[in-house]
Amino acid sequence: MKFDKNVSASRRKSRKAHFNASSVERRKIMSAPLDKLLRKNYGVRSMPIRKGDRVKIVRGIYKGTEGKVTQVYRKKFVVYIEKLTREKVNGQTVNIGIHPSKVLVKELHMDKDRKNLLERKARSATNKLNPTKLQEPTATDGQTQPESSSTKMAGVD
Repeated sequence: MKFDKNVSASRRKSRKAHFNASSVERRKIMSAPLDKLLRKNYGVRSMPIRKGDRVKIVRGIYKGTEGKVTQVYRKKFVVYIEKLTREKVNGQTVNIGIHPSKVLVKELHMDKDRKNLLERKARSATNKLNPTKLQEPTATDGQTQPESSSTKMAGVD
C-alpha cells in the first residue's frame, strides 16, 4: 500500500532512483543487520556497513564465512571481505563482492561518529516504542470544569 503521494510506486522509477542514487544515499542502502548480541547491546537493528567491520555471510555459496570488510564499493553495491577471493584463468586473484544485505555484522569498527550514530538511532527507537502523550490540563481541584454557555451549541435547548 502506498502511503506517501510524493514517492512513486512505479517499478521503473524505483529502479532508476536506486541505480542513480548518490554516494550518501548508497551508504544508507548498503546497510547490514546486526548480530543478536549487538542488537541487544545497542538497541539498533541495522547499520550502514563500513571498512573494518567483522561480518558473517548468511546467504549464497560462501554462507558461514566470517571475515573483516576490506572495502565498501558503493558504485557496485558490494563489500569485499578478507580471504574471500578467487583465481582467474590467468592466475590473478580477484576479490568477490557480496551485497551487504547478505551479511550479518558480528563486530563494529567503532569511532566517535559511529558512537554518536548508534546513540541517536537507539534514542529514536526508544521514542517510537514509548511515545510521550500530551496530557490535557486539568482543573486544580482534580475535577473537570463545567462547559460554559458559549461552548454549548446555539439553538439547541
